[in-house]
Order: sequence, then C-alpha cells, then structure tokens
Amino acid sequence: MFNPNMPYRSVGRCGLKIGTYSLGGWTTFGGTVKDFTSVRSILRLAYEAGINFFDIADIYAKGESERIMGGALKDFPRHELVISSKVFWPMSEDINDKGLSRKHILESVNKSLQRIGTDYLDIYFCHRYDPETPVEETVRIMDDLIHHGKILYWGTSEWTAEQIQEAMDICDKGGYYKPQVEQPQYNLLVRDKFETNVQPKAQQHGMGLVTWSPLASGMLTGKYDKGVSEGRLSRIDWLKDTFYTEKNSQRVWELKGIADKLECSRTQLALAWTAAQPGVSSVILGATSIEQLQENLGALKVEITPEIDKDIKKIFAY
Repeated sequence: MFNPNMPYRSVGRCGLKIGTYSLGGWTTFGGTVKDFTSVRSILRLAYEAGINFFDIADIYAKGESERIMGGALKDFPRHELVISSKVFWPMSEDINDKGLSRKHILESVNKSLQRIGTDYLDIYFCHRYDPETPVEETVRIMDDLIHHGKILYWGTSEWTAEQIQEAMDICDKGGYYKPQVEQPQYNLLVRDKFETNVQPKAQQHGMGLVTWSPLASGMLTGKYDKGVSEGRLSRIDWLKDTFYTEKNSQRVWELKGIADKLECSRTQLALAWTAAQPGVSSVILGATSIEQLQENLGALKVEITPEIDKDIKKIFAY
C-alpha cells in the first residue's frame, strides 16, 4: 500500500516507516463509535489515504477498541499495516492485572493479539512508567517478546527523559533491544514537557516520536468557541479542566486569523504545525466520522513556513 499524497517518515533511526498522519482508537472506536460498519468505513478511508499506522491500547474501551479495529483491519494485507497496542492500566480488579510486571505484560500481549486477531504487534508501548516494577524487569520481558516474535519493536508513552535514559542504560548494559519510539501528548496547548524534556532525549537516542491529542481534544479546532455543550470536553471532566480556559479560548481565536490567511481550518493548521516540528514521526489522529477524517487529512496541503511557525509559537508561548 502506497499513496503518493501521504509522506512517510522513519520511526527514529530504525527501518520502520509510517505515514505522517496515523489513526488512533482512544475514546472513539469501541467507545463513542461502536457501529462496526462506521468503524470499517473510517479505517477504509484512512487506509486509502495512505495511513498505514493504526494505534490502539488494551485500556481503550476495555478491549473493545482492539476488537473492533482489529476486525476492520482484517480487510487489508497485514504486511502493509503497522499496528500498535499498549500495556499498563488495570484491565480488571485482579491485583496483578496492571502495571509493567513480567506477568502482566506477557498475559496482556497475548490477550491483545487475540482481540486484534493478529500474530504480532509492530509496536508495543509501555503506556506509562511503572514505579512499582524495576525497569530492568520491564526491559527484559520486552526483549523476550521481540525474540519470540510477538512484537517487532517496543516503545514508551508519556515517559520522561530521565525514565527513558534509565531504560536505555539498562539496555546498553544487558545488550537488550532498546525502545525505539515514545508516544507523548503534544499540541499547541501542551508544549513544555515535549520540547524541553522528551524531544531532546528521544533525538539523542534516535527514538521516533508519535504524538497524541494534536487538537487538544478538539479545543484547537474552534468547536468550543461558544462554550462546551458537546464533544469530548463535555464528556471527560479532566480534559475540560485542562484545556477549556479563558486564556486558551483567546489563543485559539487568534489562531483563526492565521488559518484564514492560509485558507485552511484551525484543525488543519494545528495538525500541520505538529507534524512540522522536529523529531515527529507521525501525528495520531482521532476521528468519529468520515467527514472528520477528511477534514483532518486536509492538513497534508498546509505548508508551515518558518514565518508561520514563528507566528503560531508567539500566540502559544509558554
């Protein structure tokens, strides 16, 4: 599968290549979008647009995202897809059904493979850092999973530079497979940790960066210009508390001026900006409809010049 309109990038220094934009299942597939026909149509559009990386996690809708996306992904040749899942969050009340212990990771990867319906994962993420498990224990089971062919690469998500360095040191000392990719939150409203901590460390070690929540759960699209009555912020309180502030609303409105000059939407401008930042391998999109995904993919036509980048960063300074 190849689409000339979709630029493909290497995941850090490794040989894997993924589209500049990818598609994830957080809060959408298996959650707000439960109809298989709808999920299948959205994934078909993504695939035909050149998206080859599909990001899932066991915790998304407690396994339903893996099941419904896995069912839809069966429409496409497996070797053309890059499929990821994640492990960390509790999947039941069982004391060992959480974290990054050897037991939980081994049992979780087998369950994820079964739900998705695949023999292997291209990328398996540690969904958070686990302070209750020695990092060496986590590193060694990830290394084992690669040797056993259950996963091809492993990565981290929302780890700090210090935590990534700890894993790298253990890998160097023991000769284990290193994490090849970090998945951080990154958007115009959440820049500090990524730009000052995570991105420099990832580039130092040749790690790819696949970023999530590029639209700040819709805040950057302008859909909340007149208040929060629908959408993700209306359903998830912590997201509303994080993003829906008077300051952010003003900055998002100022972004409209730049978007209007470029004859694109704020959605497309925010996505294009994120994809243009150093070290970013792919920007993970979230879509609940064909129309929403089409709107997002319009970002491919937006060019972020140094001048535009400077103007945008001035609005969203931290």
